[in-house]
Amino acid sequence: MKRSQLFYVLLGLLLVSVNGFARSAFAQSSAPQSAESLYKRLGGYDAIAAVTDDFIGRLAKDQELSRFLVGLSADSKKRLRQLVVDQLCEATGGPCIYIGRTMKASHAGLGVTESDWQATVKHLVATLDKFKVPQKEQEELLAIASSLKKDIVEK
Repeated sequence: MKRSQLFYVLLGLLLVSVNGFARSAFAQSSAPQSAESLYKRLGGYDAIAAVTDDFIGRLAKDQELSRFLVGLSADSKKRLRQLVVDQLCEATGGPCIYIGRTMKASHAGLGVTESDWQATVKHLVATLDKFKVPQKEQEELLAIASSLKKDIVEK
């Protein structure tokens, strides 16, 4: 996989971690839990796909982050988008199965900086605000994303 493809995965997968982490992190929370999964509270597959599309579009338009997307074919973009949707779906308790590599393996050697990370998080929050995702669900998604930082940011 090309460097640009790997970073594309980073940007989309920033939203999620493995399903097991999400379940254990929220199971250990002292706050009362909703009877519905985060997947359902977000609106299911179509809502996750729409959020992913908007988020990736924002990243592609960002002058600093778009450098990582250079060289992707239309087919590669579609495949990576699907990996992002599937991982987000799985991590939030949905029926999908993520078949991609670990975040550490996918991002090794890319040189992702703290600045890249912060810019990506900013775009994620803007996307979630655009879709009027409630604060509680935003916080849950951002907690999942934060758990990935150590495997993504190198500098």
